[in-house]
Amino acid sequence: MYAPHRVALLLALSLALVACDKPPQFTQAEPGEALSAGRATVRKADQNAFSLPSANLSPSRRLDFSVGNSFFRNPWVTAPATTTARDGLGPLFNTNGCQNCHIKDGRGHPPGPNAQSAASMLVRLSIPAGSEHAAIIQRLGVLAEPTYGSQLQDMANPGSAAEGKVRVRYSRQRLSFADGHPIELRQPSLLISQLGYGALHPGTLFSARIAPPMIGLGLLEAIPEAAILANADPEDRNGDGISGRANQVWDRAQQRTVLGRFGWKAGQPTLNQQNAEAFANDMSLTSTLIAHDSCSEAQTDCRNAPNGGEPEVSDTILASVLFYTRNLGVPARRGADTAPVLAGKNLFYQAGCQSCHTAHFTTAADAAEPELANQTIRPYSDLLLHDMGAGLADHRPEFLASGREWRTPPLWGIGLTETVNGHTQFLHDGRARNLLEAILWHGGEAEAAKQHVLTFNAGERSALLAFLNSL
Repeated sequence: MYAPHRVALLLALSLALVACDKPPQFTQAEPGEALSAGRATVRKADQNAFSLPSANLSPSRRLDFSVGNSFFRNPWVTAPATTTARDGLGPLFNTNGCQNCHIKDGRGHPPGPNAQSAASMLVRLSIPAGSEHAAIIQRLGVLAEPTYGSQLQDMANPGSAAEGKVRVRYSRQRLSFADGHPIELRQPSLLISQLGYGALHPGTLFSARIAPPMIGLGLLEAIPEAAILANADPEDRNGDGISGRANQVWDRAQQRTVLGRFGWKAGQPTLNQQNAEAFANDMSLTSTLIAHDSCSEAQTDCRNAPNGGEPEVSDTILASVLFYTRNLGVPARRGADTAPVLAGKNLFYQAGCQSCHTAHFTTAADAAEPELANQTIRPYSDLLLHDMGAGLADHRPEFLASGREWRTPPLWGIGLTETVNGHTQFLHDGRARNLLEAILWHGGEAEAAKQHVLTFNAGERSALLAFLNSL
């Protein structure tokens, strides 16, 4: 039999261990919590909330921001043209301007039933790779489809045939919360027709991607690599069921493999490369980083088309667009200290959502721009890859990312999506029509969190949404 003092000691230890396992309880907003981007946070919550320069940019730097904005917003034209600074579009492309996909610098959406193009959604292509393709995978991440390349381009200049047309069809499935509240999920299927250059490879892998918001990208780039890797647990050694992995991708400028942090599968290492890839793949515009159009041998019109200069996107323009995309501000939180939002935050943590949607980081002292340095930011993302289950799988690997893995998308600004973009379509392909649907598509490493959310009653669901919409 234990002595009384020992019983008391064991009880105290057991209570301490239980307390350690419990999520934190938030009764008030944390200091500075409303400032999602630190001193760079902007204080607008209207339809232009995603298009503003970081709050700590000086007036002269705001002029640089405006120059970059003009190249991001205005359309490019076919070469040859009198508009020599903006010619060279196509001949095969998805859009003629960045802003057409990143509408108001925000979130894209799948095409509607009567759309003439996929607009702010694109379709990535590849074919399965073998060990003999290791060098290609190391540098490009995928083995491109032989005729159509790594991205289907559904628009073309006059005289050229577009690669194809993209539509989306949905099937439906129903789930219920523990209190009986029903919810319907829609499962997308891609329909690709009017192929302009013959049949696709029979093993072609497809991945639909909507354009993500542009806010706060420079701050994500400024997070120290060590801080991101500190959250990685590929072997799940702590046994929490979460095994975030870092993607390792090819940096064209450095000519080596580095940490990936941008894109739906963290397939790009830097904002400059992300921008250059978008110019090349979305608009068929060359730069010093990507000097050749992606025309295949079968696309003779594309290969013989006049260009808009070599490169078509000058280093000056690329640098201006880089400055713009680095310095798009993140809106401040709304109502972070209100009772419904705090209740929802507690539920967010109880479900374990913060295991992947990491609340905060501090940016590096040597960030690329001084305004981005030493900022406490709250993106609610770990920028790591996670297995999201069979339901969300695209079955298309990209560098180290498997067909079931996706980078945790940042949640900052998500509550302003409808205000800015006029819709609430979420996840990589826009299948979720609201935040609850997005949560209930989670599987794999997030299955336990989803099952926890399914136990929430109407009041708890409302509180969780209040928190998410405050971000």
